Amino acid sequence: MRFPDNELQIAAGQGGPPHRKFQGRVTACACILGLILAVLASSSGCATYCSCRQWFCNGFKVGPNYLKPAAPVAEDWIDSADRRVSSNPSHDAAWWQTFKDPVLNRLVKEAYRQNLSLREAGMRVLKVRAERAVIAGSLLPQSQSVNGAYTRTQYSKFLPMSSGTSIPRAFDNWTLSSDLLWELDFWGRFRRAIEAADADLDASVENYDDILVLLVAEVATTYTNIRTLQQRLEYANNNVKIQKGSLHITEVQFENGAVTEVDVQQATLSLKRTEALIPQFEARLRQHNNLLCFLLGTPPRDMLPELGPAGIPTAPPGVALGIPCELLRRRPDVRRAERLAAAQSARIGVAVADLYPHFRIRGSIGYSSGKLSQLLIPNHNNGVISPGFSWDVLNYGRIKNNVLVQEAEFQALALGYQNVVLQANTEVEDGVTSFLNSQDATLILEESVTAADRALQLTLIQYREGAVNFNRVFTIQDTLVQQQDAYASSQGDIALGLISIYRSLGGGWQIRLGSNQGENSAPPEVIPSAPVDELPPDQMDEKLPALPKVSLRSIDHEEDSRKMITFDFKTPISEEEDRPATN
Repeated sequence: MRFPDNELQIAAGQGGPPHRKFQGRVTACACILGLILAVLASSSGCATYCSCRQWFCNGFKVGPNYLKPAAPVAEDWIDSADRRVSSNPSHDAAWWQTFKDPVLNRLVKEAYRQNLSLREAGMRVLKVRAERAVIAGSLLPQSQSVNGAYTRTQYSKFLPMSSGTSIPRAFDNWTLSSDLLWELDFWGRFRRAIEAADADLDASVENYDDILVLLVAEVATTYTNIRTLQQRLEYANNNVKIQKGSLHITEVQFENGAVTEVDVQQATLSLKRTEALIPQFEARLRQHNNLLCFLLGTPPRDMLPELGPAGIPTAPPGVALGIPCELLRRRPDVRRAERLAAAQSARIGVAVADLYPHFRIRGSIGYSSGKLSQLLIPNHNNGVISPGFSWDVLNYGRIKNNVLVQEAEFQALALGYQNVVLQANTEVEDGVTSFLNSQDATLILEESVTAADRALQLTLIQYREGAVNFNRVFTIQDTLVQQQDAYASSQGDIALGLISIYRSLGGGWQIRLGSNQGENSAPPEVIPSAPVDELPPDQMDEKLPALPKVSLRSIDHEEDSRKMITFDFKTPISEEEDRPATN
């Protein structure tokens, strides 16, 4: 059931005396005011959100005001007692420069300029920003139009006419009018929609930053994998040369009758097994090469000549993590999840507003004349103003359940936000344990490789002299291949662990802020740790020396960020991170 919008219509030039018209208007306004007060007093639609006091305190808006959901965060890192882990904060705007690898620095810059997924995310930010502008326009009159028409009317000459009428048989009519329809934002429905659009815009920016964080980390990961495979390939080629020499020795010994054919076949087996590793490494190397081209936004090509010779990126032995609660400000995906929850909270208010009458004003003003030359004469003007309302009084089942739908969606997004925070904390811990344990494993494997290399040299001498059989040579050669390959992989795991830490902390998106905090900024500060003689007594006997620590922390959110967002195509965007709730 709907009340007609034109029930309170007043047409210019019609009606009774002026004082009666004025009395009618006052009566209409009194009826509308009484209806509003009755609605607020009864709160029949939704008592939770729509009391008169809350409507007034909310700035004449129904629905809940947003509060950031609580999120569980650990008090400290699991490995905080390890001296290689520090809670000292610092900037991580250009963390890839920590590796001091100019090739990696160049690749990150190229990926930021050329990656298509990142550019697509930037375009989506522009799209959401334009959508926000469309929604903001709903505060103004929603329908505005200028209309013009010409009508030629001719009656039949056989049309019966009353005596004394002077209606001409044919006449023209020229009209020019402007029409307007304005639904007033009495319950805050449009303002809540703008709040939701603002939060969606923030979320789209955070999505861009999240893709940028992942892109920088993926470029560094792929580059590290390429360098690690090159090192493993080099070890395999060197072992092939050594094993070819061993095979030649066994063949000479066999020809001289000093050994049996078993030694020759064992040497051949060892050689072929090592040679089989080379095509595998080359295939994986090509795959990572193609992935790097994709990240750079270019067709696949052989990039190894462009990369040139270099070793596995060297990571500093220590890292500063800050404190876990800073993840809530650092990671773009955490901030995106929070902004999506804020947008959904505002949509609850939009749904609640449908429980109440919609007040609107219709109006028209124009000119009408039988001659075009006389159209704009003041006496030919006409106008209509028609305030009214509509109220879906018999649809509460549907409207109330829509409110419940929006509330449930908000609760789901709030839980999703908490889940993202837990995931962020877990990812940092995983990166830290990988980084630290890879260092420990690398130190052990380095000693193992040195021992295996020396053992092989001694065993080959003894084999030439006939002191040992080839079984020992075969075993040590196989061990050396395995240990060198594991050593190269472990060196790469150190760099990958540090990359994982930076990615989990949400570092790298600041590159879009420009030269002040982005690609031209200084690398994370290196903070020397305490000298050995200043360590606690229980740590004096540790094998590891005192190590420098790389301080790492993202820019404080109050000092950054989307207030300066530019992308490659300049899109300044503003945002309020922690919007205070109105009680």
